[in-house]
Amino acid sequence: MLCACSGEQFKFEEAPQSPDSLATRDFSASGLSSRTGDWESKFDETQVEDVESTLKEALSLNYEEARALLGRLEYQRGNFDASLQVFEGIDIRALIPRMIRAIAERTKQRKPRSKTDNVLLNVMSMHSVSLLLEAILLKSKSLEELGRYTEAAKECRIIVDTVESALPSGMPEGIGEDCKLQEMFHKALELLPNLWIKAGFLDEAVTAYRRALVKPWNLEPQRLACVQKDLATTLLYGGVEVNLPSQLKVKGLTTPMSGTEEAILLLLILSGKMALQEIDWDPEIMDHLTFSLSITGMFESLADNVEKILPGVYDRAERWYFLALCYSAAGHHEVALNLLRKACGSSEAKHRPHFPSFLFGAKLCSLHPNHTHEGIKFSQEVIDLSKNKNEHFLGHGKKFLGICHGAAARISVLDSERIVFQRESLNFLNDAAALTGNNDPEVLFSLGLENAIQRNLNAAYDSIMMYSDMMAGSSKRGWQLLTLIVSAQQRFKDAETIVDFALDEVGSVDQLELLRLKAVLQITQQQPKQAIETYRILLAVIEAKKEHWLEDKTFRHQALAEQKLEMEAWQDLATIYADLSSFLDAKACVDKAQLIEFFSPRSWHITGLLFEAQSLHKEAFVSFTVSLSIEPDYIPSIISTAKLLLELGKQSLPIARSFLMNALRLEPTNHDAWFNLGLVSKMEGSLQQAADCFQAAYELKLSAPVQKFE
Repeated sequence: MLCACSGEQFKFEEAPQSPDSLATRDFSASGLSSRTGDWESKFDETQVEDVESTLKEALSLNYEEARALLGRLEYQRGNFDASLQVFEGIDIRALIPRMIRAIAERTKQRKPRSKTDNVLLNVMSMHSVSLLLEAILLKSKSLEELGRYTEAAKECRIIVDTVESALPSGMPEGIGEDCKLQEMFHKALELLPNLWIKAGFLDEAVTAYRRALVKPWNLEPQRLACVQKDLATTLLYGGVEVNLPSQLKVKGLTTPMSGTEEAILLLLILSGKMALQEIDWDPEIMDHLTFSLSITGMFESLADNVEKILPGVYDRAERWYFLALCYSAAGHHEVALNLLRKACGSSEAKHRPHFPSFLFGAKLCSLHPNHTHEGIKFSQEVIDLSKNKNEHFLGHGKKFLGICHGAAARISVLDSERIVFQRESLNFLNDAAALTGNNDPEVLFSLGLENAIQRNLNAAYDSIMMYSDMMAGSSKRGWQLLTLIVSAQQRFKDAETIVDFALDEVGSVDQLELLRLKAVLQITQQQPKQAIETYRILLAVIEAKKEHWLEDKTFRHQALAEQKLEMEAWQDLATIYADLSSFLDAKACVDKAQLIEFFSPRSWHITGLLFEAQSLHKEAFVSFTVSLSIEPDYIPSIISTAKLLLELGKQSLPIARSFLMNALRLEPTNHDAWFNLGLVSKMEGSLQQAADCFQAAYELKLSAPVQKFE
């Protein structure tokens, strides 16, 4: 048909004279050969005029087709400038209305028709439309190759606009069987957003992706999945927020309110398709889903999706480890620990030990005193495995082992056992510091904390100062521990100065706990008015943040932490007013705290103190009992109950002693428990023992921080 197909140069000074255009062939195929002798019998004058018009337009259309084919040839040779010049000669905008009409007419659902009914006058053939769409697509790709991305995207958008105008309800089934229209359109759908991304217009890219997804365009499942994944990644990492158009918004819980939510919904759909094996497994989808659900705090949903993954994708230990990470982040530490026990248990003994599971198990146990002995086993296994292939983790193993020994010392019943655990804790932490060259801030913090708990205040101070220097003053817990160490040295004014300095250094989220610490220091310095003002500021800030909690559910853990801080602030205020004998104000503050958490042992303990201050001993005893029923190891209520028993006379001394000994078992450095134990010994007539208890109470009080170190 065309000399361009043979590779010869085609001159376009004059339109090609061959009458056999694609449109003409389509016309002849419908049964209207010029050789039929009964033309007049079949058509009236109007139809004859239409046929003549079609034949006249055939030559000009053939000219556009020739350019399309020649441009394709130049593109295939890599001559992008030449192909672009050829394509520029096609007046596509003049042909678009005819192309739209041709697509719309020729894709209508066909019914059995006679030869006469099959005639579509003045309508381009689908082959011609496909050829022209291909020309536009190759023109767009040529512009892309030349670095003209914005122009390329605009050209590519012509294809999408044209087909969408012709097929507003989507692509009908079976259209791709006899022409390349569907193939060209699908390529344009995939190319358009990528061109906008290269041009730097991410909002246009998002719009292009959505256009490819909102209507049924007959994309293959794998190609559709690629478009969905690309849209999700653009929304997640693009840094732009493109609102959904009004026609796509549906009232209900499933409507995404942000780009991140839309990305999560897309990734969840893809995850479900992978689980049903509708598309191939793609680890990138799981990576993106993990990231998106993690930044929004939806760790339980992430765990649910991990559990849906078919067996064989991850090995068992890896799957359990992944799930343990999810549940631990969601706050379900016991569930996470159970999964790690599986990953490290006897069922995996035949396989290579899963080192990350042992390391994570050691870390989890180091954070929870109830699992310290199991943590020692995990940590020892980490150390043993590190000696072979993971030597850089040896310091971490020593660190967790030291932390677990310290926690074991605090829950130990025997004094001799406690002393051994305390000594081993410092030894392992010092070893960890030596292995890391004092360059691991976590090791330095743990060493400082353990020294502080054991009242080695100078050593603790040195470690925390090194930690603070390493963290450049940005760590809230570093400032808190430093303040507590200085307060344990009875330098309360210096401690308050440190808090003031820390408030300027840390972020707004971390300032709340430091404000409370400042107020506690002011109480210790007998400055109730200043403390009340500090609490007023703290509660005002928390109240202002509550609206943000209600609007954004992704900060659930932060909201719970600040809610707990609000309760503690009201409880502290209650103790201030109780010391000032303002019992009504104190009771109001306790009521505020109980509105937040009714079953708080400290709230019931303060209620008991209020009753005790008013000489209502029976009511006070009931309140302390309620506090201990909520938390049997709540030390302040144990000591207060012992004090009440002391007032009942000598017959209650054995019971009081039992309470106080239990308090010292839980916290050997509690000076209040030692003092009251001295009173019991004095009432029993054991003066030497009483003197020893009073001496211990005095020395411990001289090194007591304003709050517990841990």
